[in-house]
Amino acid sequence: MNCRVCRNEVTTPFADARLLWRTVNYFDCASCGYVQTEEPTWLDDAYAAAINVSDTGIMARNLSNVPLVLAALAVLGDRRSVVVDYAGGHGFLVRLLRDAGVDALWADPHSENLVARGFEYHEGGQASLVTAFEAFEHFVSPVEDMEKLLGIAPNILLTTSVIATPAPKPSDWWYYGLDHGQHIGFYRVQTLQYLAGKFGLHLLTDGISTHFFSQKKYSYCVWYLLRKAAERVPELFRLGLESKTWSDHVNISKQGRQ
Repeated sequence: MNCRVCRNEVTTPFADARLLWRTVNYFDCASCGYVQTEEPTWLDDAYAAAINVSDTGIMARNLSNVPLVLAALAVLGDRRSVVVDYAGGHGFLVRLLRDAGVDALWADPHSENLVARGFEYHEGGQASLVTAFEAFEHFVSPVEDMEKLLGIAPNILLTTSVIATPAPKPSDWWYYGLDHGQHIGFYRVQTLQYLAGKFGLHLLTDGISTHFFSQKKYSYCVWYLLRKAAERVPELFRLGLESKTWSDHVNISKQGRQ
């Protein structure tokens, strides 16, 4: 089989594991460093529920992603630009961002929008930033999905945990997600660098889980300092932004009466 990122041939599995109802082989690409499952034929079962039951960190993660987005917008120099949360789940992050004054929209091919209804992204719309938090490890065709994201915005902020070298056995790393079967691809920094080069983008990464693809080149030090500042004093990054909580309520209520 071929690597789903760089398309080079990957022939020898380095491990296997019981995933849902079958034994699955895992492959490590020597060219771009991408680690992938065999062809994922089990995804209909894996996505019977879009949010897997073991994802107990979903609320804490959405709360921590707000300052990440605020810092990215500060790097871009435009905190009033449109942000699209791709793979936005039930809409928690979009609602939190709008409450903080960010013009955020929701998009997700698998999940139902529960708390950000009325603020869906419509194909063809343009934004300055698209986020993909805990989504890249779900992508069946990462290059095609990158193209989709770049069709929304020229800058991508994402989180996905970087896999070690050598790759751990599936039983030794929780991020393989053997209990739910939704995680089918894992990245090293060199994989992310390959994707950046393929699309002519610049990459800022902490080498652990947070990664920023941008059209323009930005300073890693500035990005790092802004992230840390936003984590510690998020209120500083909300100065000049007006919460959309009430205005969204008014606008949605008007639409309901029309």
